[in-house]
Amino acid sequence: MHIDIAVIGAGHAGCEAALACARMGFSTMLFAISLDSIAMMPCNPNIGGSSKGHLVREIDALGGEMGRNIDRTFIQSRMLNRGKGPAVYSLRAQADKHRYSVEMKKVLERAGNLNIRQNEIIDILTQNGKVTGVVTETGVIYYCRAAIVCAGTYLNARCLCGETITATGANGLRSSQVLGETLKKLGLVMMRFKTGTPARISRRGMDFSKMQEQPGDGDIVPFSFDNKPEDIARPQISCHLTYTNAQTHEIIKQNIHRSPMYSGLIEGTGTRYCPSIEDKIVRFADKSRHQVFIEPEGEHTDEMYISGMSTSLPEDVQEAMYRTVPGLEHARITRNGYAIEYDCIDATCLSLSLESKTVAGLYCAGQICGSSGYEEAAAQGLMAGMNAVLKLQGREPMVIDRSEGYIGVLIDDLVTKGTKEPYRMMTSRAEYRLLLRQDNADLRLREKGYIVGLIDAERYERLLGKKERIEREIKRAEKAVIPPSAEAGRVLCGRGSSEITTGVTLAELIRRPELDYAALAALDIGRPLLPADVLEQVNIQIKYAGYIQRQLMQVEQFRRMENKLIPEDIDYSVIRGLRIEARQKLMAIKPRSIGHASRITGVSPADVAMVVAHLQWG
Repeated sequence: MHIDIAVIGAGHAGCEAALACARMGFSTMLFAISLDSIAMMPCNPNIGGSSKGHLVREIDALGGEMGRNIDRTFIQSRMLNRGKGPAVYSLRAQADKHRYSVEMKKVLERAGNLNIRQNEIIDILTQNGKVTGVVTETGVIYYCRAAIVCAGTYLNARCLCGETITATGANGLRSSQVLGETLKKLGLVMMRFKTGTPARISRRGMDFSKMQEQPGDGDIVPFSFDNKPEDIARPQISCHLTYTNAQTHEIIKQNIHRSPMYSGLIEGTGTRYCPSIEDKIVRFADKSRHQVFIEPEGEHTDEMYISGMSTSLPEDVQEAMYRTVPGLEHARITRNGYAIEYDCIDATCLSLSLESKTVAGLYCAGQICGSSGYEEAAAQGLMAGMNAVLKLQGREPMVIDRSEGYIGVLIDDLVTKGTKEPYRMMTSRAEYRLLLRQDNADLRLREKGYIVGLIDAERYERLLGKKERIEREIKRAEKAVIPPSAEAGRVLCGRGSSEITTGVTLAELIRRPELDYAALAALDIGRPLLPADVLEQVNIQIKYAGYIQRQLMQVEQFRRMENKLIPEDIDYSVIRGLRIEARQKLMAIKPRSIGHASRITGVSPADVAMVVAHLQWG
């Protein structure tokens, strides 16, 4: 059978990759070990959160599906970090796990140019350094021009619970035992990582009166820019907060030798920012308690996710330790927590388009690239699918740089710096986070989605209309003068702001820390009626204008370095003054610009200066 693109794996990366390829007009086949596991959430039952919400918004802006799907299937929605500035606001939604998977499968089944197939891919065929096809475990060859590997945590995977080890992937699905060797033969460097998950416990037997309720927000904010709050409003289900205690910690300490992490059974490197409960007890011995969030797995199930207590301790220890937590004294475990080890690639083997440097038309995306998280995987899948199509079209790849989006930071970090542990996106990784807010992802990236063909003309026209309204209102606010008056005094004093004695522009008042655009409505006689998303942008862009301008100047300096391109055929071995480590790293990474070279671990500013001098004078 002949197709254009084969997508291997139907997790969050595979779904976005397949939909991008199909929506851009190329025949695509999506392969999954089990069609019942499409877009499965084997770990936490939520989408978004700190920095991850930014990624979901960017996926949506570019034409991806994750934001739309969580809007269809959430059971609780919350905006995190509201007490901080808008740069770190992060939308997070609890998902109905089953519905999320079912709804994404529907989207895939109904997409033009896309077929889904339950079969394991065991080999990738190449000829003259290019992908020519994929082979299933049943021996069928699908000839294709590009392949995108989105194998998640299933390559040579094994799950560990105490002394028990099973050769399966997450949720008991069988692991892929052959494809990893194929990737090695194709020149990709493999690593061994580890992650884990907590037990699931039945709602029956829980005492929520001993916990703190965590309700959803009253004002729901959609993930998708194409949805309005009223379109997705629905009753929400609360989560609950409780804590571990000294008794919990003592049980863990007494049995720490039975944890695969400490008994030597686990070989892979675990995630730094989501440690197991036994790791927390050892590393943070001074802490008397740790937060535990009780999160429902769905609307029509009693299973609850015990966030904050990931573990690979034996089953009997899990039973004992969970029952020491207030509210869980009569806990009924439905699924044990476990650790999972798996093979992944060193992403420095890839270019910024996520294409292999050794095999043309071979792309990798998601946790196979060393990242963790559904959102990170989906973002990579979208970009890999997009770039696979652009290559077949003979067009330049779409590379989002660090100044344009969190997606750019994510991919640049993985490909340029590599990672020695499961990579997690964080707002602190983004140098230009004041510009890369989640609220303006459409203004930053929707045009790129339109250029490649993932955003249709109607959606693009809506974006242009939104931009025009924002610009017009900002100009009006900069000119509109608020005169001193009794009403002005009342409004300003009511917000803890000083009165005005002369006329002041609306924009000047908005920039006062205690005021904002909405608070001044009573004084702004000529204010037009505008959508909420436009008003949000007007307020932010006026209030933080000085900071935004300063960061734009930093971006300009960054772009100057990014625009100093390095020829693909450069011979680093002849550049005088380069240290051996720098020469090796530059030859391996093959940076596309001076800016890109400057971010490579092991390449110093002095090394970069040598490269610049060589390009200028030879």
